[in-house]
Amino acid sequence: MARLLAFLTATVFLALPAASQEVTRAIHPVAGDVYLFQNNFHMSLIVATDEGTVRVDPINEEAGLWLNENLDQVTDQPVTHLIYSHSHGDHASGGSAHPDAEVIAHEDAPDNIHGTTPTMRVGDQHSMTVGGKTIELVNLGSGHDNHMLVTVVRPENVAFIVDVAAPRRFMFRDFGGANLDDWRGQIETAMAIDFDVFAPGHGSVGNKQDLADVLTYMQVLKAQVMEGLQAGKSSSDLQSELTLADYADWGQYDAWRELNILGMARFLVESGQVN
Repeated sequence: MARLLAFLTATVFLALPAASQEVTRAIHPVAGDVYLFQNNFHMSLIVATDEGTVRVDPINEEAGLWLNENLDQVTDQPVTHLIYSHSHGDHASGGSAHPDAEVIAHEDAPDNIHGTTPTMRVGDQHSMTVGGKTIELVNLGSGHDNHMLVTVVRPENVAFIVDVAAPRRFMFRDFGGANLDDWRGQIETAMAIDFDVFAPGHGSVGNKQDLADVLTYMQVLKAQVMEGLQAGKSSSDLQSELTLADYADWGQYDAWRELNILGMARFLVESGQVN
């Protein structure tokens, strides 16, 4: 686990110009029969069983084809179950790489997910068994997408949580115009799940305390931005003044701190919460 953390911390946060960036692909052990398949800055969950391999999020077709050719690093079983955490293209493209898999998505996900049609729909709570592994799916509700599924693998007690949070890492840019109270609610819902290992869709592997820390960060960010706006300060003022120094060692601090502040300020103003 220590080697995995060190590797992912070193590689996932690395920023290279798009023109020169080479694709980094690897399969990393997480716990027991659970692995993360890394495709540059995106992660896909892999669960190896003697009755087939469960994969969460295809990422893109090229990634899926690479995985098919290299899955024998961890198992001799093909991908038999493909679960979609949600339908955003950077995680959900390329399902065609696994044409024989059962395709599983939440009941509110689109009918066609970037060229792939789900063959099995699940509600807000679903449990299934594949090769002796229990796979639990929990919908987090509205926020960052409205059909976001967390996948929990037992007995390893690994939770694969995508985009909603990542261990010791700033939220993505300016939150993309999402309802941030709902987003915080998604994290609170994830906190109610029983798990030990936090495997994210981006970033390094952590634990449940890391998820709690992200929730605290969201609360701190909202409180500090709200206080500044109520004092008559502009978003630009806050971007300069709010250092969020307690989180200076988190990933993407330099790149996304100001954008996180901007996104929170915009949400608070547009939602009418600033008095």
